[in-house]
Amino acid sequence: MGLSQSKPFNKSTRSLLKITQERRTHYKLLGKSPISDNEIETLVQNATKYVPTAWNTQSSRVILLLNDEHKKVWDIALSVIEGLVKAGGIPRDMFENYTKPKLEAFKAAYGTVLLFVDYESLAATKEKFAIYADKVDTFALEANAMAEYLIWISLQSEGLGANLQHYNPLIDDQVAKTWDIPSSWKLEGQIVFGTPAEKVEEKEFDPIESRFKVYGKN
Repeated sequence: MGLSQSKPFNKSTRSLLKITQERRTHYKLLGKSPISDNEIETLVQNATKYVPTAWNTQSSRVILLLNDEHKKVWDIALSVIEGLVKAGGIPRDMFENYTKPKLEAFKAAYGTVLLFVDYESLAATKEKFAIYADKVDTFALEANAMAEYLIWISLQSEGLGANLQHYNPLIDDQVAKTWDIPSSWKLEGQIVFGTPAEKVEEKEFDPIESRFKVYGKN
């Protein structure tokens, strides 16, 4: 179901919902951007700063990689996975026909956002709110997921396409060495982005009635 034709919401709400409805995963991306690197930096920086976190822990850590720095992370992924192929951990035909083309497509895009959680920064929160200590890491992951989504739809709203990857923990050690990442930061996801190279297919949805219920509505 799309937005009501009666437009009951204000302009900002309608714009946000429209962006949310139009978000898609784009795998074929060009190595160019309709906005400047400075604008991309501002966009990602603001999404990182203002996303909500439990008890204002601000545990998400984000690194923006552009141009040649972006290419490095996918060279790392290719090298690591080629090593697994040589060691017999991954069938070569699967690597050549599926994994390698995917990684090369990511490298051909414009940029990558690396998303981390600094779990060591949560120690004081766990001590202060001991009754929830076993949940704090989960809350941090939820906040990180919100950051991923906010960055994604923000990039989309500026004409960029994106996809979300999880090549962690395979690439963690090399990423940490390459960009001098603190040991307390744990890589949790990678957003690949660039100018969409093709239109993606319409997304199919399960009946919303099976996923959403409302009670007490006037």
